[in-house]
Amino acid sequence: MTIQAIIFDCDGTLVDSETLGAVVLAEALLEAGLEMTAEQTLQAFRGKRLALAMAEATAMLGRPLAADFEQRLRDRTAEALRAGLREMAGATALVEALHLPFCVASNAPRAKTELSLTLTGLLPHFAGRIFSAYEVGSWKPDPGLFLHAAAAMGTPPAHCLVVEDSEPGVQAALAAGMQVVALVPEAAPWLPEGVRSIAGLRELPRHL
Repeated sequence: MTIQAIIFDCDGTLVDSETLGAVVLAEALLEAGLEMTAEQTLQAFRGKRLALAMAEATAMLGRPLAADFEQRLRDRTAEALRAGLREMAGATALVEALHLPFCVASNAPRAKTELSLTLTGLLPHFAGRIFSAYEVGSWKPDPGLFLHAAAAMGTPPAHCLVVEDSEPGVQAALAAGMQVVALVPEAAPWLPEGVRSIAGLRELPRHL
């Protein structure tokens, strides 16, 4: 199918935020009594809706997290992003060179996505084309967010290419009937057979 539009995930795809977020989450969980390394939290929760990740952490802990856990976590994550967030290598050069319509569709709240894009200088490229699961009411791996983004761009799902870095994101793209390229620098055992992968954004143009 001819590609007519590109839908980017944000965290771990356009901005290098996953490791920062995992460190903050591991620290917050340790304070709550659940010992997990940053690598373990990344493997367990990458790409998942925060509410689901918290529910799974609660089950591991065996008792509820504090009522203000989510808000404190979001505040600390924003602080970490402001201190050290960088774009994924080649992100700015890629979007500046694109001749196809593109947008970003993230499981994160709009405020976090806009902060991440602002800190990396990418926000002007996505003005008016940011879609949040919190506003659509559909979180990956459900396809609703991607279908909403495709409709907003006036592009049939089959002609959309999704660029994702997580298992829930890839599943959502496939469920939406879209083409997908996975940004996975290392081997990913969860990657479905037949899904194309790239080690960096500089490789994406050859898939267009």
